[in-house]
Amino acid sequence: QVQLVESGGGLVQTGGSLRLSCAASGRTFSSYHMGWFRQGPGKEREFVAAMSRIALRTYYTDSVKGRFTIPRDSAKNTLDLEMNSPKRENTAVYYCAAARRWGVADSGSYASRPAEYDYWGQGTQVTVSS
Repeated sequence: QVQLVESGGGLVQTGGSLRLSCAASGRTFSSYHMGWFRQGPGKEREFVAAMSRIALRTYYTDSVKGRFTIPRDSAKNTLDLEMNSPKRENTAVYYCAAARRWGVADSGSYASRPAEYDYWGQGTQVTVSS
């Protein structure tokens, strides 16, 4: 089992930058695929980015490619979400999640599906203003 705690949320202006952090404790961090999701007001939870546990391959939703990155520090057991030039529509509660497997075949094709994740943090609010 792994426990996840997000931090770093707050108010950021469009064109600025904000870094969220997900700290994992419990079982070895490298045992899980890791992901970031968000849920805006009145919206369903949606995929933002993910990293595979062994190859450290990254996946991003199209709308954040080139603006967001997910640096990982294995020594500290953290996976951050670096948000550059966020947009107002990026206002949401951001969640960190961990998955033992991505689907039956453990494929990156399933990285974007919330149902594939076994553990979730409590979330951190990000508000983007213009």
